[in-house]
Amino acid sequence: MLQIRCKNNNTTKSFQEGCSLLDVYQEFADELKMPYPVVSAKVNNASQGLKFRLYHNRDVEFLDARDGSGQRVYVRSLSFVLYKATSDLFPGSKLFIEHPLAGGYYCNFRPTPGPSPREGRQVTDEMVERIRQRMMEIINLDMPFRRNEATTEEAVRIFQERGFSDKVKLLETSGQVYTDYYTLGETVDYYYGPLVPSAGYLKVWGLERYQDGMLLRVPDKNDPSKLAKKTDQPRTFEVFAEKVKWDIIMRLSNAGDVNKAILRGYASELIQVSEALQEKKIVKIAEDIDKRFRRRKNPIRLVLITGPSSSGKSTFCKRLSVQLLACGLRPVSFSTDDYFVNRVETPKLPNGDYDFDNVETVDYHLLVEHLNRLMKGETVEVPVYNFVTGKREYNGKKLRLTSDSVLIIEGIHALNPLLTKGVDNSTKYRIYISALTSISLDDHNWIPTQDNRLLRRIIRDYNKGAFTAQQTISQWKNVCEAEDQWITPFQETADVMFNSALNIEFAVLRTHAELILSTVPKNCPEYSEAHRLLKFIHYFLPISDKEIPPTSIMREFVGGSSFKY
Repeated sequence: MLQIRCKNNNTTKSFQEGCSLLDVYQEFADELKMPYPVVSAKVNNASQGLKFRLYHNRDVEFLDARDGSGQRVYVRSLSFVLYKATSDLFPGSKLFIEHPLAGGYYCNFRPTPGPSPREGRQVTDEMVERIRQRMMEIINLDMPFRRNEATTEEAVRIFQERGFSDKVKLLETSGQVYTDYYTLGETVDYYYGPLVPSAGYLKVWGLERYQDGMLLRVPDKNDPSKLAKKTDQPRTFEVFAEKVKWDIIMRLSNAGDVNKAILRGYASELIQVSEALQEKKIVKIAEDIDKRFRRRKNPIRLVLITGPSSSGKSTFCKRLSVQLLACGLRPVSFSTDDYFVNRVETPKLPNGDYDFDNVETVDYHLLVEHLNRLMKGETVEVPVYNFVTGKREYNGKKLRLTSDSVLIIEGIHALNPLLTKGVDNSTKYRIYISALTSISLDDHNWIPTQDNRLLRRIIRDYNKGAFTAQQTISQWKNVCEAEDQWITPFQETADVMFNSALNIEFAVLRTHAELILSTVPKNCPEYSEAHRLLKFIHYFLPISDKEIPPTSIMREFVGGSSFKY
């Protein structure tokens, strides 16, 4: 008999060897009274599907779709239902589940392929309704998801026969001896994590036409009984679309493409082209600012740069300053961090920890006063925040705008109107920067944009000696919740968005992240996320960072930057 401890109520019970997690949950269900349906579990802090069988004593924690791991299981399963519905109704069609957007997941769907896989007949409302009805039929039939294990060679053959070149390239370069794949009825697909036991688990979802494709609606992460709120994001969509266009031009749509290019010796070229594309974008932004600065009516005098954690704001700010100098302007900059209130005055979270991401952390009244004085041409002594003492200090740093100066303010709250009250909106230039990952593992396995930033932050925190990987992971949920509250509501107000993600980035990050993630102990809750990230980055072949230029945004995280922060 096995001894299984349920971490949800800290109770241990005996079970037969080979029992499934679903068997275990049914035994505990009456005691747990989970508020939402259970969709997956963590076994010894590693995510597993409910069909996973147990042969040794284990700790088990059951999850619903409020947990990040549980929501990923739910969305992956829903994606498979969507793929089956499209392939049933439109044989030979192509479905690309590309990225999270507008409170759901944007899907590029081509009923009949054109000259390239992402081209062809456009999606119509009638098509989307037919797909939605077919998805409902599959869910009402409660069709089971079946996991199959095969040698990687056999899995490659299966997907080759079905024309899945994206999955073939991914698996051929994965280095794995065995591979799991899934079936839903007669439909075959690959997913890099577990699924729910059957389609009947998927009660909350939606599908609608969006832009030139479809939007797969998913449950709200705080209340999975209802759909996540839909927020139209046209500017964000344009940035993703631009990145996908360049991915296609560079023939880098997924991880397998990146790996094949590395194996052919093109890593150096990929780095150079990726950096050149970013520099080209920064030059374009600088030239646009310069043009608006020199117009007669309401010239631009204030540039505001914001973005979520680890998006590369600091390096972007410095590279933009260099390009503005090349335009003949004199950038004057400071960070909103220097206007932090003294630590003892910092707002706190319900658990008593400091809420460093709250807008009230910034003394925006003082910032607004200094900003308006600067815009009038006055000289202002600005503070410098001492992060060691937790106090704002005045060390004689004085700023003044001249006739050829443009003021740059960088920080997570820079687009919040509270910080620029009294400044004419027509004289502001707003920039939103984030790592909007467009590379996918394959056509149906997207890479969450947050994963890109989390890996960056883990590496930077560890290398600076600020936090261990375990500590960074433990803080991440609060960081993301704060971003949803204080940063992302303003992203669509930006004049321009800048994507700091690089196609080759995960191959470089793997070299740094593997050892750091392996330091997270298996007996702590953070191991689940460390384990998932390790599994994910192993899909990319590692490459050295030696050819990453010293001015690259990546240098802000892996070290070796020529900029001083």
